[in-house]
Amino acid sequence: MTDPRSDRFVRSHLKTRHLVLLVELGRHGSIAHAAQAANLTQPGASKLLGELEHALGVQLFERLSRGVAPTWYGKVLIRRAGAALAEMDAAHQEVMELLSGLRGRVGVGTVLTPATGLVPKAINLLKARHARVHVSVNMSTSKALVERLRSGELDLVVGRILDTEAADELNFEPLTDEPHVLIARASHPLMERDDLKLDDLMEQCWILPPAGSILRDRLTALFLSHGLEQPAETVETLDMPVVASLLLNNDMIVALPAEAVQPYLDVGLLRVVPFDLGVSMDSFGIVTRKRHQLSPGADAMLTALRDAAASIYPHYRIPARD
Repeated sequence: MTDPRSDRFVRSHLKTRHLVLLVELGRHGSIAHAAQAANLTQPGASKLLGELEHALGVQLFERLSRGVAPTWYGKVLIRRAGAALAEMDAAHQEVMELLSGLRGRVGVGTVLTPATGLVPKAINLLKARHARVHVSVNMSTSKALVERLRSGELDLVVGRILDTEAADELNFEPLTDEPHVLIARASHPLMERDDLKLDDLMEQCWILPPAGSILRDRLTALFLSHGLEQPAETVETLDMPVVASLLLNNDMIVALPAEAVQPYLDVGLLRVVPFDLGVSMDSFGIVTRKRHQLSPGADAMLTALRDAAASIYPHYRIPARD
């Protein structure tokens, strides 16, 4: 059963400064630094933290010799506090938008492939419809982006849900999977081969995503399943301008969806290597928070993403609006 003390505290006494302090403690790991960031005295911050722990009946932070570290309970409250503060900021933004016409900010997170086609096309649509909406785009891995979405830092993510614990909090609207092909510069020696084997590719210099990424794991599994060592020559990066420059100026290869480098393929600077990798990624899609009302600007961005997706992905169908 829920402790009635907690209910009374949360509903009657929990203040914005408690939420701000939680977020800053999670950010700084120090009561002194968190107090300064939250515009509190250190004794005042300690008192607020003590109130929270007493009301909830759990320890939120471990006191260490060099600061504090959140317990499991503390991590939950930090994330929820960040989302609550983000909601209040969004509420203020929404009121301002309604007063002055559709404007404001929308934060979009995206993984690599949609960052090169879908998201720019959606932004162009949004700007044509609502020029005063400011769009902030963040590119990273799905895991990092979804965490920022859950904490309220982002409004929408185009990526994947990899954490089963987070799935209950999120809506996922699949767009397309990502078959990967081998890409190299047009004059790469491999382009003249029609008898390529995986052994030949092992000897090439590969551009790879960082260890721990889904694609890296699948490429590793591909070589291991054929009894082969991993490529000895590698460069790790997710930065598309760096990838493109390396490919154009060196005999390197990379596994990517063709969409990610389509402009280079169209003008013949890069080509698809004649070898079927048989590697694809799980479907990516539009990720939003359940039970969360998007601001007018974010909702307009969602509409633009759906319209852009309908023009790019043949099997995608725009869902009916509630």
